[in-house]
Amino acid sequence: MKFGSFPIDVAEGLILAHALKLASGSLHKGHRIDAGDIERLLSEGIEQLVGARIEPGDIGEDEAAERLARAIAPGHLRFSEASTGRVNVYSTVDGLFVASRSAVDRLNRIDPAITLACLNDHVPVRNGDMVATFKIIPLAVAGDRLDMACEVLRAMSAFEVKPFASRSVSLIATMLPLLKPTVMDKTARVLSRRLVASASKLVRETRVAHSVEPVAGALRAASRSPDTVPKLIIVFGASAVIDEEDVIPEAIRQAGGEVVQVGMPVDPGNLLVLGRIGDIPVIGAPGCARSPKENGFDWVLDRILAGEQPSAFDISGMGLGGLLMEIQARPRLREAQAQATHVGNVVTVVLAAGQARRMGEGRPHKLLAEFNGVPLIRRSVMTALSSEATAVIVVTGHRKDDIEAALSGLDILTTHNPDYASGMASSLATGFSVQQARSADGVLVMLADMPGVSSGDLDRLISAFRQSSGQSIIRAASGGKRGNPVILPKSLFDEVLRLEGDVGARHLVETSGVPVVDVDIGSAAHLDVDTPEAVIAAGGILRG
Repeated sequence: MKFGSFPIDVAEGLILAHALKLASGSLHKGHRIDAGDIERLLSEGIEQLVGARIEPGDIGEDEAAERLARAIAPGHLRFSEASTGRVNVYSTVDGLFVASRSAVDRLNRIDPAITLACLNDHVPVRNGDMVATFKIIPLAVAGDRLDMACEVLRAMSAFEVKPFASRSVSLIATMLPLLKPTVMDKTARVLSRRLVASASKLVRETRVAHSVEPVAGALRAASRSPDTVPKLIIVFGASAVIDEEDVIPEAIRQAGGEVVQVGMPVDPGNLLVLGRIGDIPVIGAPGCARSPKENGFDWVLDRILAGEQPSAFDISGMGLGGLLMEIQARPRLREAQAQATHVGNVVTVVLAAGQARRMGEGRPHKLLAEFNGVPLIRRSVMTALSSEATAVIVVTGHRKDDIEAALSGLDILTTHNPDYASGMASSLATGFSVQQARSADGVLVMLADMPGVSSGDLDRLISAFRQSSGQSIIRAASGGKRGNPVILPKSLFDEVLRLEGDVGARHLVETSGVPVVDVDIGSAAHLDVDTPEAVIAAGGILRG
C-alpha cells in the first residue's frame, strides 16, 4: 500500500484517508475514488487527494478484520460486521473470559497494522458484554502478514468464553461463641447472590462446631448427598485458617479428600483453602468472602463454576493484579459498537416486600388500601403491565399471602424475599436475581406504594432509556428534584446483587458514575403513601 497525497488526475482507484465535505455531497473515509468522483472533485477545484493506493497482495481493512475474526473459534461468541477496519467480539453467555497473553502478544507483534485488544484473563462476563476487538490501523494490510496473523489465531487459542454451569452448593459454617448467628445468616445470603450468574443453588446449609471432627462429618454428608447437578462444597470458618494443619484443611483430609492449596496471593482473600473430595471441589472461604465485595474467593469460585479445576500452580500465579483493595469490583466494559443495536427489553421489578412500619402497629397494610375499589398493590402492578415493559416481577415479603392474593389472575412473576426485614437491598437483589431480569437490557425499579405513577410515565422513562442506547440511568423527577421510579442499565446489575442493608437504587444512582438522565413526570415522582394520613390524602381507603 502506498500512502500520500496524489494529483487528482491519477486518483482513480485511490482510497480516501479522510472524509471530504463537498457542495455536491460528502465522500467518506475509505471511499474508493471512481471516474465520476474525479469529475465532481475537479468541478469544485480540488486538485490533490490524501489517500492510499492498494498494491497487489494488499487486503482492505474490512476484509482483513473479517478474516481475523473468522480465525477465532466461534463458540459462545458473537462478531460484529466489519466497519472502518474493526470487528468487535461479544460474549453470548454468562461465563468466564479466558485469554492467552502469549497468543495475543504474538499476534500484535506480527505487524503494527494488525491489532487485537481484549479483556484481562479470567474476567467474568455477561451475555452481551464486549470481550475483544480486532482493528486494522491503515486502510489496507499486506496479505502475507494477514495470513501469518490468521495462522496464529488458528494455532493458538487467543481467547474464549467458558460458560458458567450450575452446581448444587452445600454451605458448611463453623461456630464459635463470639460469632453471631446474624453473621452466618448474612454469609448464606451473600453466597446465594454470588451463585446467580451460574444458575447454581445453595441447596443446604449445615452449622457445626469449629473443630476437625464435626467439619469432617459435615463434609462427608455433603459429598454423599443426592444432587441432580455437580456438587460444590463451601466452608466458612468462624476462625481464619493460619496453617495447613488447621481445622478446615485437616477436616478435608479426614473426610477422604485432598488439600490443593492453603493461602493465595490475592488481597483480600489471602486465607483461602482449596481442596477436593473425589471430583467435588471444596473451598474454605476466607473471612472477606462474607462481604459482597470482590476478593480472592470470587477468582477461585468463578473458575470452578466455568468448569476449570484450579491447581496450586494456578492459584500461586494470581499475585499480579491480586491487590484488590483500591480497584473497582468489576471492569466496566466499553461497548461503543453495541450502542448502535436496538435496546428494547426493559423488565419492571415492583418492590412490595416492606413491613410498612410507618402505618403503625396492627394497622392496615398500605399496599392493601383501595383506590377506586382496587388494592394499591394490584393498581401499581396493573400500571406496570400496561406499560411497554416486557415483563413484570413482583417481590413479596411481609404479608406475602395477602399481597399475592391481591394480585391473583395477573400475568406476572412473583418472587419471595425471605430476608425482607433486613432492608430494601435484599428485595432489590431478589428481584434482579430472576432470570427475566438478568437477561434484560434494563430494569425499571418501581415502588409499589406510588399511586400517582401512570403507565404513560413508565413509557416515558422506557423511551428515554432506549434513546440512551441502554447506557444511562433513567430517573423520574419533578421540578428538578429526584424521585421514583428509576431504570438501571445492565452494567449495574451485578452491583445491585452486592448491596446490603436498607439501601436502595438511589445509592447506585449517586455512586456508580453511570450517566443519569432525569425525566420530569410531575408530582407523581414524589407521591408515596407511607402513613394512614398519606393514604387518605391520596384518595385511598384503608383496608386489610
